[in-house]
Amino acid sequence: MRKYYLILLLFFFSINQSSASIKSGILNKLNLIENISFNFEQNINDKIEKGKCVLQYPKKIFCKYNLNNKKILVSNGKSLVIKTISSYYIYPLKETPLELILDKKYLIDIISKSKNYHVDENFVAFKFFKNESEVNIFFDKKTLNLMGWQTVDLYQNLNIVFLSSMSFNQKIKKKTFVLPQSD
Repeated sequence: MRKYYLILLLFFFSINQSSASIKSGILNKLNLIENISFNFEQNINDKIEKGKCVLQYPKKIFCKYNLNNKKILVSNGKSLVIKTISSYYIYPLKETPLELILDKKYLIDIISKSKNYHVDENFVAFKFFKNESEVNIFFDKKTLNLMGWQTVDLYQNLNIVFLSSMSFNQKIKKKTFVLPQSD
């Protein structure tokens, strides 16, 4: 009987060690990333939009959507602009859940402190809350790359973003993150 307890204990210890090494690997990989270029698929309340983004830490992003309205999303680290042919919206970045995703130091801190996270056969998920925002962030279990996130936006819409075709630490023009003007 003692033998079975020992086997069971070793089994649980190996699961915890494996999860801990995955978490440690994600943190190490995040530390090395300055920027990420990627394709995305965004699902907001079952409306699918696709495009390409460049994310530069800390808190900068430029996304160009594959839409006829020429939609772009830009953050310069302080403000977030969403612009189309016919509309222009500007928000303080700190009032959006995207601020948390674009803040590498915050992500590293919250992931390193996280004791409860989900490890699946394909991904690792972390859930955290800040200023009434819930963010779920997903990493690929094999590559440990960021693979997407889920948030609730300013209008209480469920927003799920999946990343693909990523490249890391590319040279980026500084003017990429200049906020566009309204027409």
